[in-house]
Amino acid sequence: MTGKKNICVLISGNGSNLQALMDACDAGRINGTISAVIANNADAFGLERARNADITTHCLSHKQFESREAYDLALGDLIAQYDADCIVLAGFMRILTPEFVARFSGKLLNIHPSLLPKYRGLHTHQRAIENKDAEHGVSVHYVTPELDGGPVIVQSRVPVFEEDTVEDLAERVSEQELRIYPLVVKWFCEGRLAMKENKAVFDDEILPETGYASD
Repeated sequence: MTGKKNICVLISGNGSNLQALMDACDAGRINGTISAVIANNADAFGLERARNADITTHCLSHKQFESREAYDLALGDLIAQYDADCIVLAGFMRILTPEFVARFSGKLLNIHPSLLPKYRGLHTHQRAIENKDAEHGVSVHYVTPELDGGPVIVQSRVPVFEEDTVEDLAERVSEQELRIYPLVVKWFCEGRLAMKENKAVFDDEILPETGYASD
């Protein structure tokens, strides 16, 4: 196995997926080291999680920049300081510019609480309930310039019950997020994942549109 990969995690809030990644790295399930955690929100609890684990943290507030392009340029320069092999978006509530995505193409992973391509954007749980979907879920995908439109690596499905609230469904989906995101980062750090010609490739095989697994 190759040497440990440098991982940079971008967050905006609680950091539950960050915690799952930290735990997987600590347990040796991921052949990588989280070199830095960067938030655009100083109140993000994930920063405290990282500090408690002696991981370097940065708060780079978008409010300090005149444009999205200026922010993404500074963010990219900060990430570059850590020579990141993998950049994990873990609840990072920013739409990234095409220039940023191109700069780190093939290194950017995101997790989205829907069965993509369904329900890109926000309020996915509410939309699934309102549309009386029988199932909902979560997707891990590569990031491309198209919002939530990059090739899917893995999906996990959960049932939607008639009596579900948004909170009920969010909790059910979150359980799956914490399971599949560390798995995908593990694969990435083992060199088993790649993005080629806008397709997700796993063990040299192009994955279907729904990703490696849909369970």
